[in-house]
Amino acid sequence: MISINTNTASSLAAYNLSSSNVNLQKSLQRLSSGSRINSSFDDAGGLAVSMKLSASIRRTEATQANVSNAIAFLQTQDGVLKNADKIVTRISELTQLATDVTKSTDDLSLYQTEVDGLINQLTSMVGEEFNGTSLFGTTTLSVVTSHDGGQTVDISDTADDFDTNVATALNGLDISSASGVATTAISTVTAAIQDLATLRAENGAQQSRLTFAGDMLSINKINLESANSRIVDVDIASESANLARLNILQQAGTAMLAQANMSTQAVLRLLT
Repeated sequence: MISINTNTASSLAAYNLSSSNVNLQKSLQRLSSGSRINSSFDDAGGLAVSMKLSASIRRTEATQANVSNAIAFLQTQDGVLKNADKIVTRISELTQLATDVTKSTDDLSLYQTEVDGLINQLTSMVGEEFNGTSLFGTTTLSVVTSHDGGQTVDISDTADDFDTNVATALNGLDISSASGVATTAISTVTAAIQDLATLRAENGAQQSRLTFAGDMLSINKINLESANSRIVDVDIASESANLARLNILQQAGTAMLAQANMSTQAVLRLLT
């Protein structure tokens, strides 16, 4: 059948050309943006999954920052304990020197003066802070170590151990009198050194645990980013091949539309 009012071949060619143009524009957009999904229309389900993965990635990054800050807190705390160790060691040395029977009362008084100053410095360390948070507070700090908040690491309370067992325990230490008092003081200082060593060991263990938690967060972030990439990132090689195919289809569609429009001219030959 040959008709003038309806050109089915031309309509079909125009439809195919329009479809090729739309797909060509999408391909160009994917290649220019680097993303396979540029709107919800491209992949509604994939976009929904990607949004959740992206949120998890951002939370993981924030958790990493929090863990790093907690490690810095512990490192600062250990720095104070390290200086406290130097002070207590010096007090221990002075206490031992005070047991020397050849020392005069004036000598012991000088030792006592230095000891008192060192103890005052040790006591002041109890009030040290990190960004407004007490390094030796009375509450346990709970550090979140997973992006969903399900895992935590507690930084144990060190206030009683450092203040009571070290700083306060040495307060009033007397090495200015008889050697018997000095000998008694040695046991007090030795106990303080042991408590201080325990505190530093606990601090190191907490740092180690948080460091491993930070490593796990890094690994989880990499895996989340990899999963999200498979959903949203465009395969450049595959999309480039698709772009070449669509370019050919566009050119072929344009040629066929022109050919279909010319087919109606056959009617004129029948009429003349």
